[in-house]
Amino acid sequence: MKQVINVYKKHKDTVDKYIKHLVKNIKKDIIEDSKEILNQYKYIQLIYSVDADFKQKSPIICRKEKDSEHIGNDKKHYFQKMILEENVYVSSPYIHYRTGKASLSVVYFKDDTYYVFDINLIALLEELKLIEFNGLHDKIKRFVYLFGSTILALVAIALLSYGSYIFGSIIFIKSHVDFLQDIFKSIIAVTLGLAIFDLAKQIFEHEVLFKTFEHDEDKEYKVLGKFLISIIIALSIETLLVVFKIALSGDVSQMLSAFYLILGTTLMFVALGWFYKTIKLASCKIDD
Repeated sequence: MKQVINVYKKHKDTVDKYIKHLVKNIKKDIIEDSKEILNQYKYIQLIYSVDADFKQKSPIICRKEKDSEHIGNDKKHYFQKMILEENVYVSSPYIHYRTGKASLSVVYFKDDTYYVFDINLIALLEELKLIEFNGLHDKIKRFVYLFGSTILALVAIALLSYGSYIFGSIIFIKSHVDFLQDIFKSIIAVTLGLAIFDLAKQIFEHEVLFKTFEHDEDKEYKVLGKFLISIIIALSIETLLVVFKIALSGDVSQMLSAFYLILGTTLMFVALGWFYKTIKLASCKIDD
């Protein structure tokens, strides 16, 4: 959405001139021939008309349906601060209440009637070759992300269930003899389950629900950072488990392996700190 608006703002004069030329040169009866107009200009989402007293006088005509419910409604509050230029008004971009897409509202005053057009901004910019957008590719990509995030969520639920099962077994089943190892297994399973679920949630929200044309790098870094933190926590717990097991067993010959594991986990902490510092510096430079 942000990138679409930025493209529109950059080419606002050109786009607005195109829109004004378009609506002023429609030779057909705008309401009577609305279906033809909608089929000819794919980026127009709906059309309706308002009389000189700001009362809606026609149905809201969409590509597949007509809504006559609002005929006669007072639209004065929409027109109070509207300034017509060459009998045409072009609104600022907004999210359309019917389609949920970035849109513009265009009002054309002709013969004591206000004709209102709601225009799909993405389709319009694509028509003017200002952006490239492949709807089929976007749908396929969303489906793949939806499928992948669903699988990750199921894996997370399985890990959480396994962790809960082990913890429940420790409490209610008395035959357990290795309390320390089992409790650490439960903690690791729950930690990894939460980390994977958070990753699935972030993918679903950013790539399926609220996908935009602009890759929000800051959000991606946050997702990666949170996931790495969860993994490092799980590794730290595993490291503690190994150290405790070696200490309890008295077999100090394995202590070198524990040292390498601690060293590796520490290096991951240092790398994560450097990662966050780099991202913070990069963000500052962009803001400057």
